[in-house]
Amino acid sequence: LSLDLEPSDKTQGKAYGAFTYSLQKIINETNGALTNKQLVMNVRDEITSLGFHEQHPCLYCSDKNAGTAFLATIPTPLALPMINELVPKKKAVLVGCNYPKTPYNLKGCIHDVENIRRLIMKRFNFDRHFIKVLTDNYIPGSCAMPTGIKIKAALYEMVKTARPGDVLFFYFSGHGTAVPVLKPGQPLRLDEAIVPCDFNLITDVDFRDLVNQLPEKVNFTILSDSCHSGGLIDKEKEQIGPNTLRKGEKSPECITRGKSIEFHVIHDIIDLVSDAAHQATNIAEQFLGFFGRDIVSLKFNHEAAKQKGLLGFQPHGDKGILVSGCEAYETSFDVVLDGKSYGAFTDAVVKVSMGGYVKISNKDLVTKARDILKQNGFDQTPCLYCSNADLDADFLGE
Repeated sequence: LSLDLEPSDKTQGKAYGAFTYSLQKIINETNGALTNKQLVMNVRDEITSLGFHEQHPCLYCSDKNAGTAFLATIPTPLALPMINELVPKKKAVLVGCNYPKTPYNLKGCIHDVENIRRLIMKRFNFDRHFIKVLTDNYIPGSCAMPTGIKIKAALYEMVKTARPGDVLFFYFSGHGTAVPVLKPGQPLRLDEAIVPCDFNLITDVDFRDLVNQLPEKVNFTILSDSCHSGGLIDKEKEQIGPNTLRKGEKSPECITRGKSIEFHVIHDIIDLVSDAAHQATNIAEQFLGFFGRDIVSLKFNHEAAKQKGLLGFQPHGDKGILVSGCEAYETSFDVVLDGKSYGAFTDAVVKVSMGGYVKISNKDLVTKARDILKQNGFDQTPCLYCSNADLDADFLGE
């Protein structure tokens, strides 16, 4: 059966055929840049997401026309791969960690990923084929658990396959932590990291390594809705940093939780479960012993970091862009309000991006998100780290 959709908020109060509604939606989201086969497969996914599991759009045509652009006279199946290589792409890796069934459980991180996925497809013209999703609670499109090694594998694949003109985007919603670094004769320093679901930290040094490998004319934007996220790209230039904001007032019904796990908690967990960690004389050896040399963060593998030229590295006008949910020593809040759960910063980013602006710069995104958080009473200060050239460049722009 081909089914009819009743009027609803999802359909803006109008009635549609389920197939026609899905077809229009996919064409609008992709600007029609799909082959006949890609279009039908995407429409199938959309109809399934509407809850219709017994309606399956089909395609009948020659092999040649299966790979031809929908309603277009070009290109042929043989030409498509070559054309695709030449056309700049927007690619994304989206990660959400709720840490279910642990004492560190969060509520809104998976919802954040769904909201950001919708945003970048609708507002910034990302193709769903180039969006990789990793969450620790299954949602449609999620391809794997967000362990440290799987997140890094997805990021390195995205960077290594990038071509000039590509726009790369990494989004993370989950816990952050601050890693203590103590060297003889130097004051204690705390470095930033995100916390994957298996606690195999991804640190500021790892993100610096990724940025260093970017091809020419490729932008890489990181948006992290986690505690201690300021400075998450090691040695990236701070453009919008710490600031004193007069607090607004949160709704009394608003339940919040900080998106942070103290480093000593992670350290204690690893020490508890790993014999190798018991024998180690320092933190780096503990993480190396537990996760392995090829898996652990470069923060804890000094030999590999040295080989990559990361020790003492000073960047010069790279294309890394960090939009952080808070300062390096602040909390980024997970919110439950009116039956909905979400990250306060992510919610602000979505509201700014959908605010009717034709274009929005990295600078304007951060300053307007700050204003929204201030108005809503959240004591967290989003920051921006990038080159001078990218300060006023369009957020996720080509």
